[in-house]
Amino acid sequence: MKSKAAVKRIIEELKMLYPDALCSLTYDKDYELLFAVRLSAQCTDARVNMVTPALFARFPTLEAFARASYEEVGEVIRSCGFYHTKAKDLVECAKLLLERHGGRVPDTMEELTALPGVGRKTANLVLGDIYGQSAYVCDTHCIRITGRLGLTDGSTDPLNVERQLRTVIPGPESSNFCHRMVLHGRALCMARKPNCAACPLKKDCDFGKKTVQ
Repeated sequence: MKSKAAVKRIIEELKMLYPDALCSLTYDKDYELLFAVRLSAQCTDARVNMVTPALFARFPTLEAFARASYEEVGEVIRSCGFYHTKAKDLVECAKLLLERHGGRVPDTMEELTALPGVGRKTANLVLGDIYGQSAYVCDTHCIRITGRLGLTDGSTDPLNVERQLRTVIPGPESSNFCHRMVLHGRALCMARKPNCAACPLKKDCDFGKKTVQ
C-alpha cells in the first residue's frame, strides 16, 4: 500500500493537472443529476448531455416525470440505450421522491440506494456533488487507475475498491479525487494504451514505473 507521502503527492499532482474537478454531466436541479447518472449507465456522458436538455424541457418538474408514461420518457432517451428500463426507473424514481421525500433528493446512502436504478456509484456521486459529503465514486476509470497506481490491490469489484479507497484517500478529497480519475482516464491513463511516458504520476505509480522502464 502507498505511503501517506506518496498519496499526498498523487492528490496534489492531480490537482495541478485538473484544477476544475467537475462532474462531466450537466444539470441544474439536484434530481436532474440523479437522473443523468442513471442514463449514463453503459452510455457516454457526452451522449447523455446531448439528450438531457430535451428530456428536462419536455418534463420540467418531478411532477411531470411522475405523470409521464414509460413510453413517453423512453422516446426521448432512446439513444442512451436500455431505454425501456431507464425510462421506468426515472418515472418511478420521480414518484418516490415526491411521495417519500417531499420532492427532495435524499442525503443518505440508504435512502438513495432504495430508489429505482440507484446504486452506490450514483449515490456516492450525489452525496459528493450535491451535499459535499465524503464520496468515493468507483467507476471504471477510478477502479482501473487506482489499481495501476497501487492505491488498491487491483480489485475490479466496485465495493471492494470503495472500501480500500476510504482507508487511503481523505474524505474531504474524495469527491474531487474521483472526478479527476475520470479526467485522467480520458486524457492519459486509458484502458488499452496508457500514455505512461507523459504521465506526471508515474514516479508514484506501480504500473507506470514498470511500463516506462
